[in-house]
Amino acid sequence: MKHPYSWLLPLALVSTSSLAQSDVSARWEHYGGSLHGMQYSSLGQINRENVNELEEVWRFRTGELGQGHREPFAFQANPILVEGRLYLATGSAIVMALDPASGEQLWRYDAKIDRSRGHDEIANRGVSSWIDTKMPVDAACRHRIFIGTLDARLIALDGATGRHCDDFGEEGQVWLNRDVRADDSGEWVHYTVTSPPAVLDDIVIIGSAVGDNRAVESELGIVRAIDARSGREIWRWDPIPRRAADPAYATWRGDEAARNGSANAWAPLAADPELGLVYVPTGSASPDFYGGEREGDNLYANSLVALRAATGEMAWYQQLIHHDVWDYDLASQPTLVDLEHDGEVIAAVLQGTKTGYIFSFDRQTGEPIFDIEERPVPQGGVAGEHLSPTQPFPVAPPPITRQGIVTEADAWGLVYFDKRSCRKKIARLRSDGIFTPPSLEGTLELPGFGGGINWGGLAFEPDSQTVVTFSMDLPMEVALIPRDELQTVYDSGEYEDFEFARMNGTPYGMRRTILGSPLGIPCTSPPWGWLASIDMRAGSINWRRPVGSVQDVAPAIFPNLELGMGGLGGPIVTAGGLIFMGAAMDDYLRAFDLDSGETLWEGRLPAGGQATPMTYYLETTGKQYVVIAAGGHARIGTTSGDYVIAYSLPD
Repeated sequence: MKHPYSWLLPLALVSTSSLAQSDVSARWEHYGGSLHGMQYSSLGQINRENVNELEEVWRFRTGELGQGHREPFAFQANPILVEGRLYLATGSAIVMALDPASGEQLWRYDAKIDRSRGHDEIANRGVSSWIDTKMPVDAACRHRIFIGTLDARLIALDGATGRHCDDFGEEGQVWLNRDVRADDSGEWVHYTVTSPPAVLDDIVIIGSAVGDNRAVESELGIVRAIDARSGREIWRWDPIPRRAADPAYATWRGDEAARNGSANAWAPLAADPELGLVYVPTGSASPDFYGGEREGDNLYANSLVALRAATGEMAWYQQLIHHDVWDYDLASQPTLVDLEHDGEVIAAVLQGTKTGYIFSFDRQTGEPIFDIEERPVPQGGVAGEHLSPTQPFPVAPPPITRQGIVTEADAWGLVYFDKRSCRKKIARLRSDGIFTPPSLEGTLELPGFGGGINWGGLAFEPDSQTVVTFSMDLPMEVALIPRDELQTVYDSGEYEDFEFARMNGTPYGMRRTILGSPLGIPCTSPPWGWLASIDMRAGSINWRRPVGSVQDVAPAIFPNLELGMGGLGGPIVTAGGLIFMGAAMDDYLRAFDLDSGETLWEGRLPAGGQATPMTYYLETTGKQYVVIAAGGHARIGTTSGDYVIAYSLPD
């Protein structure tokens, strides 16, 4: 049977009147709602008292179902509303402008990526908007929509018509795969863009998604700034220090920093226009699971970095994982908030991590708000590995995922033979708690390489100082394979549910999978997907609750249990006291009570809602809308589709 968790392989009541549209938190003009990435709306027409009346008011079909491509694209768009149009993009970079009241298509643009080739990533999470205030109101390309593509282009489109802005780059596009060691001449494209850029003043700032685990010398994880008018590159910043003059160079050995690649920022960026800073969450240096060819802490990989938007100069950094060998890259957008702490209000940046922690920093200085402790972690890696003896742990909030040692006694199954199989699998794996290093016999990762907190990120409600996030407790297995045994192990047929990687340039290959039973159920007890509320004043957890049923992934013989499922996507919060979220591996959009976590409403979707919803208010209709992309995700086994669904209250 198809493994339902195979998706991580290949890896207080408010007034019902609307707020003034000058209030940025009442609009949704950027991914995550604003440049601050708070995933928050100050709209409250839809609230606790009436959300049970919510009904579908329109649906739109993109027509993108992966035709001609090696696998369906993932529809993870977080739409934005600018200049009276709703903008979104499919995984293959088909960009659409819709009428936000009716869902009618206003224009459509297809980036025409080469569908005959494979792409290491299959998603696009949205577009970005910029208005040139120096141009006449009716001028072409005064309003520009920017999109990054899976073939590494940054494209500028006229927001009114969808046509290329020909004065931008080369006939409306800039190729990002130049001078980054990318070789896309073969059947596969490894250097891609999956997240929308941050646009600050007249500068477009963009990262990249680099395919994991292929080799030591992978593509460079460059972050670059592009002039929004001309497409000219203004600056570029490499998360790996290449020069001995850089203080971080000493955290590498010899010339390894010059050879190594990745550490790329594939998650959305956040920005503070007043401080002129852009906040960059970086990923793992290559390859993910063995670091013998990149000894040391490996700055600035796995770090939250604040760059000066005008120059690319680093203002500060905080490394949150030293010498990563777990694929614990910083996968979610930083969240900029005004945080109440010890009687002060601090302009802060919060960073959720795959390890299930939320780190908090002063966003101007980088100083931790809740202290960070360096604590000893498990040692004893494979031959050639030199692990960091400690890792950073925030003293608060506590982790929202399980992190302890997993033993045979923790094996779980719906039926006896399932549990027995899991017990045997757990018995042969190494499990010493969080940060147990990869091993030859196999290591049980919990949190796994998918998180914890993934790209769904954090939502922040400012009045109550509450963070809401979706996280996962999925056990995962990782094993290293000596180079001369890799092909034999791959050909053996014993590991059909595993992803294999060569990790060229190292003594080892790698295999990994979700640790599951013969029925495809995770080997540790549910919940495997949590919605959590955290009090950021106190640094404590308010509540956690499982989200997601087995309805759309389990065989029909199983009862529809709400066990709490893994998934992809994040929550938003509103001033109506509500949390909206899809994400889980069943086909629902749900509304939860912010204070209690109680489910107040469910909307059945025609496909998986592996995206983060958004909300807006229209003066023309007098209504607040909630919108989600419902396209499913082939790699996680959810229902495929091409839908955009809008909900509102009845007239």
